[in-house]
Amino acid sequence: MTIERLRLGLRGEEIAQEFLEKSGYRIVARNYRCKLGEIDIIARDGETLVFIEVKTRTDSAFGSPAAAVTLKKQRQIGKAAQWYLAEQDLFGTPARFDVIAIVKGKSGRHQVELIADAFELCE
Repeated sequence: MTIERLRLGLRGEEIAQEFLEKSGYRIVARNYRCKLGEIDIIARDGETLVFIEVKTRTDSAFGSPAAAVTLKKQRQIGKAAQWYLAEQDLFGTPARFDVIAIVKGKSGRHQVELIADAFELCE
């Protein structure tokens, strides 16, 4: 992965965090890692624990960034989320998976789209 892509991804996560906080979410963790994968942001939306995947693109020429959250990626996020729930003894807590799609505009402004309940836990 190039340095530019890493910077774009990190900036996207910062933008996503700001957006979520302004929307009333409480950030619990960023870049949670375990042996089963990574979750970009874990937050609380009221009583619900939300596992959030952030996808950032410089343009939408190849489609929405959200389209990059493939079934394989959903499974990986789901496994990491289950690990987190077990590690924190939070089974039984309402939870969902959201995606934040960010497109960096030519003017430097970012388009942010929150897709709440974007997918369900995959087996």
